[in-house]
Amino acid sequence: MSLKVVVDSHAAEPPYEQVRAQIADQARSGALPVGYKLPTVRGLAEQLGLAANTVAKAYRALESDGVVETRGRNGTFVAAAGDAAEREAAAAAMAYAQRVHRLGLDRAAALAAVEDALRAAFTAG
Repeated sequence: MSLKVVVDSHAAEPPYEQVRAQIADQARSGALPVGYKLPTVRGLAEQLGLAANTVAKAYRALESDGVVETRGRNGTFVAAAGDAAEREAAAAAMAYAQRVHRLGLDRAAALAAVEDALRAAFTAG
């Protein structure tokens, strides 16, 4: 198993987003198993012909999403992304439910707003 990332300089998405999306997809699909050690920021940047800051931005986004975890000088590893993502989604859903309740929306209006937001998010990405 190895990390496979290809950056298309002509793509609409910025390079950091291409790196982030490809690593996230491979981690979530199991192509990169939990505990897999990612290359260093500098190493991956050199391999892809990108600036180190570009790869660092992708790694930060992946860490923020719970896909990877950085263990100090030991490196960056694929985390148990499904569990972290599900916990974060549940927390966001609870916060949303509490907010729409305070706003006085009924269940149908709250669900319609979620459906609209999901439709927009999944067609945009």
